[in-house]
Amino acid sequence: MTQSPAQEILRQLPAVDFLLQQEAMQDALASQPRKLVLESIRQILAEKRHLILTNPQTAGDVNLLTKDLVKEILERLKEISDYTLRKVVNATGIVIHTNLGRSLLPEKAIERLQYITRTYNNLEYDLDLGQRGSRYVHAEAILCEITGAEAALVVNNNAGAVFLVLNTLAKDREVIVSRGQLVEIGGSFRIPDVMRSSGAILREIGCTNRTHGRDYESAIGDQTALLLKVHCSNYRIIGFTAEVSLADLVDLGRKRGLPVMEDLGSGCFLDLTQFGLEGEPTVQDAVKAGADVVTFSGDKLLGGPQAGVIIGRKEIIEQCKKNPLTRALRVDKMTLAALEATLRLYRDERQALQEIPSLQMISIAPEILKEKADHLGALLRQTDQANRLRIEVRQNVSQVGGGSLPGQYLATFVVAVTASGMSTQKIETTLRKNTPPIIGRIESDQYLMDVRTLRSEEFSIIKEAFEKMMELESPYTT
Repeated sequence: MTQSPAQEILRQLPAVDFLLQQEAMQDALASQPRKLVLESIRQILAEKRHLILTNPQTAGDVNLLTKDLVKEILERLKEISDYTLRKVVNATGIVIHTNLGRSLLPEKAIERLQYITRTYNNLEYDLDLGQRGSRYVHAEAILCEITGAEAALVVNNNAGAVFLVLNTLAKDREVIVSRGQLVEIGGSFRIPDVMRSSGAILREIGCTNRTHGRDYESAIGDQTALLLKVHCSNYRIIGFTAEVSLADLVDLGRKRGLPVMEDLGSGCFLDLTQFGLEGEPTVQDAVKAGADVVTFSGDKLLGGPQAGVIIGRKEIIEQCKKNPLTRALRVDKMTLAALEATLRLYRDERQALQEIPSLQMISIAPEILKEKADHLGALLRQTDQANRLRIEVRQNVSQVGGGSLPGQYLATFVVAVTASGMSTQKIETTLRKNTPPIIGRIESDQYLMDVRTLRSEEFSIIKEAFEKMMELESPYTT
């Protein structure tokens, strides 16, 4: 029986054992688990077999050369053996980039993490009493010192913090909140949804753009448990607007015997107007205004690890600690170690600005950004032996990001790149596929790298990536 051309080509596929005997594959076996090497071989052979069978007319074009198969197998081996959580180079200019891991930790926090995770520690052991203690004491004292709050509790993130407070104080009862503050943040986290899940009952008041004190006053009833103010950290309503200040809400709460909660979201500890940004409410301001409980994130403007922080009156924090849900939301030793180390830097504002990466990137002077951009531009010009690159250093704007300071921008400098014979999208894709990946942005058909979020040691990574890209890509690649 005569075999089809495709079947004849299938017979040319080498056996797994034959490929394993190749020198490069033997080297791979010395450094990688055998099962991963075998899986890589089988995947590539299966893909070749599929190409031949599904496209018999072009089956003869399928590359079955041993050296090329081995190269593909090694590339696949690298893919399946690599870590999924990897370092990337952030050239977007977005300081607190949610998709890229948000805030970078200060060196002191990293050092503390290494120290605590290498040893046993007193996570839940009271060294004075010689008995079981609470993990929550480790960051509580420094939080109270910096904010002026009576007590504090750290949970896994701010969504968890809001959920826990609502469940503790208002389960099966009403929480009054302005319609203009029913926010949604990344991951479709919505205040109404988290309120419903917590068991609290939402009582909307006012209009989207205007809410008055009388709206709160008239909504208070026998079922009211809490007055909630939510800081709109990721959007702004402008124009004909009105909202009730926290101080006025606190006065109303005192008069009617109701606790007042503010969800600040980002958790800012410093005055940012000194950097040309509009005022962001600080945690300390919320405490001074008399809020009974305040929640915020540990990994946004605060600049620490992912965490949700609850501060406020001692009796409320103690109720939250006793809630069984606290165990489901609790943080581990690594979060507490990194958070405490970050918070300690706030004892000296100058030290915080110098050593907390997010604050340092927000506050960096324009002239330093210009120097960095000029230096990076010069390095990239060295890679352009064929004069194909057009490299321009120019002014642009950065964003704080992370759902913080919406609509506000920081003046910055970028290195803008185009290449003859290569689309801007191709540049972006190639750099994103680099090891480590370089993440920039495309604007006006140029590839931009904002130096605000680039570290000096990453310049050599970018230069090497451009050198490799210019060597591999022909002038006609699109």
